[in-house]
Amino acid sequence: MPKKESFLVNRIKSVGFALRGAFLLIRTEASIKIQVFIAVVMTILGFYFDITNTEWILQIFAVALVLGMEGMNTAAEKIADFIQPEFDEKIGFIKDIAAGAVMFVSIASIIIGLIIYVPKIF
Repeated sequence: MPKKESFLVNRIKSVGFALRGAFLLIRTEASIKIQVFIAVVMTILGFYFDITNTEWILQIFAVALVLGMEGMNTAAEKIADFIQPEFDEKIGFIKDIAAGAVMFVSIASIIIGLIIYVPKIF
């Protein structure tokens, strides 16, 4: 029987897989590239406007939520395409729902950004 790896070794491997997935997303998915660019711009704006700790928390949470949902949407699309490469109404329905979830968090994130930055700009 093979020796069981330690908890720490398994966690380190898990982090490696997660980093690989994050880099794959950034390298291969246009929507993630756009979201990462927006995140960088929002981070620069945060420093420029010297936003509060609470505003940073909300901004970081919004960015992380959008990127996470974009990643899950991509995963749903990839697995759906793997299961059914040809057009299928049911697969299309699943993909539309995943894209809708991204839209919800994106709209909420835009609103958060407006609440933080509009008063600072005007």
